Amino acid sequence: GDGVRHSGKTLNAVRHRHRELRRRLQAKQTKSARRLLKKRRRKEARFAADTNHTIARRIVTEAARTGRGIALEDLQGIRDRVRLRKPQRVTLHSWSFHQLGHFIAYKAARAGVALVHVDPAYTSQACSACGHVAKNNRPDQETFACTSCGFAEHADVNAARNIAARGETGWAVSHAA
Repeated sequence: GDGVRHSGKTLNAVRHRHRELRRRLQAKQTKSARRLLKKRRRKEARFAADTNHTIARRIVTEAARTGRGIALEDLQGIRDRVRLRKPQRVTLHSWSFHQLGHFIAYKAARAGVALVHVDPAYTSQACSACGHVAKNNRPDQETFACTSCGFAEHADVNAARNIAARGETGWAVSHAA
């Protein structure tokens, strides 16, 4: 929970551009368009994997440097649980969270960094200061403001603190004699 955020803003812009190009090629339905689509899919997959490697490496290197462990949300079934508006759904499905988690896990193991998976339920609605859970704690996408104790912070940072706290608890439980 050291407050480092890896933002996907530039990534999303790139992926949006790719999606537009794909849409135009798909509309053509010619043999050459299909060939170009295949080529584009491979290019996008390489781009995504490269980005995931870069993010995973940064996270693991930082954890090793500071002697910390890594807590990851257990994203099994996230696609079933998450009910999103269409634009976000496209983003979620076209990005490989699973791959990122996998990269972080094996890089952490190689570097001897402790890794624990935690249940992500309500991490974005719970107050990292007092623990109060409410939908209204999230007035908008970026803001977290506790309706109980008044604690306010960027929503991603608050969620990350909750994940870190669950990670510590999970680590203590799994390593209790």
